[in-house]
Amino acid sequence: MSALKLTQIGNSVGVILPKEVLSRLKLVKGDTVFLTEAANGITLTPYDPELEAQLKLGREFMHDYRDTFHQLAK
Repeated sequence: MSALKLTQIGNSVGVILPKEVLSRLKLVKGDTVFLTEAANGITLTPYDPELEAQLKLGREFMHDYRDTFHQLAK
């Protein structure tokens, strides 16, 4: 675990992420990250939880209708 300090960035306050963290999360300047509340604090992730839920529904739909999609692909 690393301790990070809050810093003034223009009119806002932000946290500077170390290079190692950016590399591990495969983030570069300009990328979007998502902050969600967790039971023991917060989670910072490059993956959009809403998009993940939509993809899951899409996968389930495709699985349910796989025979239909197979026929349509012919």
